[in-house]
Amino acid sequence: MAKLIYSAIASLDGYVEDEHGKFDWAAPDEEVHRFVNDMERPIGTYLYGRRMYETMVYWETVSGQEPAIRDYAEIWQAAEKVVFSTTLETVSSARTRIEHAFDPDAIERLKAAAERDVSVGGPALAARAFEGGLVDECHLFFHPVTVGGGKPALPGGVRLELQHERRFAAGVVYLSYRVV
Repeated sequence: MAKLIYSAIASLDGYVEDEHGKFDWAAPDEEVHRFVNDMERPIGTYLYGRRMYETMVYWETVSGQEPAIRDYAEIWQAAEKVVFSTTLETVSSARTRIEHAFDPDAIERLKAAAERDVSVGGPALAARAFEGGLVDECHLFFHPVTVGGGKPALPGGVRLELQHERRFAAGVVYLSYRVV
């Protein structure tokens, strides 16, 4: 059975965006980007809400960038994408479909049938997956900045067990957890 993995880039105080919806502080440097790419290679399907999909669809057409960015674009383009939205009518990326309702049973079936791991992106959709007991692991990248408020990376009540950690030269810390 495939794992459902929640990955997020967060401020040191635990937010994925500040109070104004900004996350420009979260751009990974080359070292972190290469590591992220290696973490994302096993992903066969990305689960997104509308807003996260609209942010990530950038990777469908990016070109002419440094090697780590081109590599991530290829990884993202090769994966299936499922966008959960009641308002989105069309998508602008290949290998992408829209689901109008988040069904925990359907996600469980997807995990059971998948040959590669599944990733859930965005804290709101991830919160629903946590509520359904679907998330197996969390991969969190904490940047050395505090934003003082905004959108939290994790919902309340999640219990985690540390699996791995890594520190990067720019001060970013990666923590991998198993959900308990």
